[in-house]
Amino acid sequence: MIGRREFITLLGGAATWPLAARAQQPAMPVIGYLNMRSPESSEYDATTLGAFRRGLSETGYVEGRNVAIEYRWDGPYNRLPELAADLVRRHVSVIASFGGLPAAQAAKAATATIPIVFISGADPVQLGLVASLNRPGGNLTGVTFLGSELGPKRLELLHELVPRATIIAYLANPTNPVDAVDQTRDLQAAARTLGLQLHVLNASTEHDFETVFAAVVQLRAGGLVISPDGLFNRSSEQLAALALRHAVPAIQPTRKFAAAGGLMSYGGSSTDQYRLAGVYTGRILKGENPADLPVQRATKVELVINLQTAKALGIDVPVTVRAIANEIIE
Repeated sequence: MIGRREFITLLGGAATWPLAARAQQPAMPVIGYLNMRSPESSEYDATTLGAFRRGLSETGYVEGRNVAIEYRWDGPYNRLPELAADLVRRHVSVIASFGGLPAAQAAKAATATIPIVFISGADPVQLGLVASLNRPGGNLTGVTFLGSELGPKRLELLHELVPRATIIAYLANPTNPVDAVDQTRDLQAAARTLGLQLHVLNASTEHDFETVFAAVVQLRAGGLVISPDGLFNRSSEQLAALALRHAVPAIQPTRKFAAAGGLMSYGGSSTDQYRLAGVYTGRILKGENPADLPVQRATKVELVINLQTAKALGIDVPVTVRAIANEIIE
C-alpha cells in the first residue's frame, strides 16, 4: 500500500517517461540530393527521382517516414560547389550527387567525411573520384553506366538511318573534360571508319544551342550526334524541339529526347541507374562504409525511335534497326 502523496509523485514521474524516451531516439537521417534540375522540370526528372526513392525503399527507407531529403539543384555548373557546400553545412548523412561529373567533383571537394553516392557515365577511377572500382576508398562510391563509350554506336545508328549523309555534326561541351577530349576522339575515329566527315560543334550553355543548329544547317550536315553531357541531358526537350524545327536527324542518350520529338535516343537506362544509387544510399544509411562498397555497373541500354519524326524527316527506318529498338514511338 502507498499513500496518496507517494502515488501522485510516482504518477508524475511516469508522465515524463515518454518525453525522455523520445529525447533518446536518434534523429531522422537526412540525404542531400544534389542534381542539375528539379523533378518539377520534366517527366524525366520526376521519373529518375522516383527510381531513386524506389531504391531507398528496397533498403527500408521512405521519405518523410524514416528519412528526410534536402534538395539542391540549379542550372549552371558553377553553382554546384556552392550547393554542395550548403549541404555539408547542414550536416546531411549522405550526399546523393547526380549532376554528372561536375556535381560529383563539387561534392568531393566540399567534404572528405560525409559519404557521397554518385552516378557517372565516365570512368570514376580515371577521373580521380575513387581509388578503384572494387574498393573505392575514401568517402565516395556509386554507379557507372554505359555512356561515353556508346558514342561510336550512336554514330553508327544514325548512319544506318541516313546512309547517304557524308557530313555529320557532333555537339560537345568544351567545359566537360571527358566530353571535350575522350568522347570527341572516339567519335572522330568511328567517323573515319564509316567514311564520314565529322564536325565538332561546341556549346557550354543553353544560349549556344541556336548558334549550333544554325551551324549544322550551314555545314549541310546530314545528322547530329549529341554527347551525353549533363547540360545536354537536362536540355533534351529543348534540343529535340530545335532538331525538329531545323529538320535535323539527331540522336541523343536519353529517352526524353526521343519522346520530345528527337529522331532517336540510345543510352543507359536512367531509372536503372537511379534505383541502384538509391539502394547504395540506403545501405550507407544503415551503416555500411562507402570505401568498401564496389562501384556498381548499370548495364541496361535502351534504343528509342520516334517514328513520327522519322516520317516527318522522310526517313525510312530499316527493319534491322526497328528489330533492336526497345521502344518505338508511333
